[in-house]
Amino acid sequence: MVKKNTLQAEKVNEFIVDWLKTYATNAKMNGFVVGISGGVDSAVTSTLCAQTGLKVVCVEMPIHQAESHVARSREHIHQLMQRFPNVARAESNLTSVFETFKEVFPNDSEAHQIQLTLANTRARIRMTTLYYYGGIYGLLVAGTGNKVEDFGVGFYTKYGDGGVDISPIADLLKSDVFALGAYLKIPESIVTASPTDGLFGDNRTDEDQLGASYDELEWAMQQDELEKSAASFTEREQKVMEIYKRLNTINQHKMQPIPVCLLPQSLK
Repeated sequence: MVKKNTLQAEKVNEFIVDWLKTYATNAKMNGFVVGISGGVDSAVTSTLCAQTGLKVVCVEMPIHQAESHVARSREHIHQLMQRFPNVARAESNLTSVFETFKEVFPNDSEAHQIQLTLANTRARIRMTTLYYYGGIYGLLVAGTGNKVEDFGVGFYTKYGDGGVDISPIADLLKSDVFALGAYLKIPESIVTASPTDGLFGDNRTDEDQLGASYDELEWAMQQDELEKSAASFTEREQKVMEIYKRLNTINQHKMQPIPVCLLPQSLK
């Protein structure tokens, strides 16, 4: 089920960097702002942005963050600032903002729903923070979502980490992101860390939440696109395909344009 990666990393890197620079120049923006989480997606995205030569602000936004996440984020930003003089660091500790937010809203729903809603709230507070930095410095908010997350299983927060100006790695599978990260020489601590969104304040990984690894979900996404028959799947493959199809279905509201009620001409 594991895909052998054949990404042409050097050429892909050059293509995305050129795309980023062209887009920012045409939009008459000064560069990019990227939220740094300590994960491979934000590390690769910020390194791509840095190569444009335009201003890049890497923002740390801890909310009750695990120390390991903070350490990886700072290691990456430090390395990036040493490599690229156009990169700057910013930190906004949002823990007190998050706690204040919680105080003014009801908590009389089911515990699971409250926990999930608050996890999404963390992502939305961070989105607002990134747009603040973008606004004061004239920067585009660069998204860090990959293809499996954005278009496969919808594993992101609507108007949270899904609220961005541009998505430079959204056509790359997770294995592609790791391959590009190796080419870009991002810190080993990030490469070897288990992917996690860090939104729940505990040790749960993306795989814990999704029920399948990214390698498995990539496989399912490709099989679904090829319309392969489940008859040839192993028991585990059938389970993974069920997980993929369920998440792809329930998260279509994130992947599709916002529904617009179009009035008939007779009512205008």
